[in-house]
Amino acid sequence: MPNDFTYCPRCAAPLTEGIKFGRTRRFCRYCGFIHFREPKVAVAALVSDADRVLLVRRAAVPAIGYWALPAGYMDADELPDEAVVREVAEETGVVVRVTALHAVAPLAGWAERRGILVLYRAERVSGEPTPRDDASEARWFGRAEIPWDELAFESTAQFLREWADRPLPR
Repeated sequence: MPNDFTYCPRCAAPLTEGIKFGRTRRFCRYCGFIHFREPKVAVAALVSDADRVLLVRRAAVPAIGYWALPAGYMDADELPDEAVVREVAEETGVVVRVTALHAVAPLAGWAERRGILVLYRAERVSGEPTPRDDASEARWFGRAEIPWDELAFESTAQFLREWADRPLPR
């Protein structure tokens, strides 16, 4: 399996497989290290500004050239809401304020990338969309302008449908 250790990262002894905590895991019979395969945690933001939503055209795999919500992986020293603010700024130059946790969904795709996606609703605080980092475009879309046939992920389409179906703000 990808990301599995062959040797113990603590003492360099060869790892053995066996049942630990109810599952087959690799472990070191010399120092007691157990290798827990942890899921990746990604964050995404459904950023709205009045009746517009912010999307980025992906410049990285998977789905290069397709539109998606600003998103990325959480670092180990971040909380999810901090990570999403960082990711939006990294990809678009837009500073946001998180307004709500919207959903937690499976992070589907490549087998070695399985994990969870934490989706937040957010509002623009400042900045105008400028493509940065792994985005080739970043821009606002009104409800009637969403490029439904060019969306990168089913989760993006699902979250955008929920946003587009909500009543217009007064």
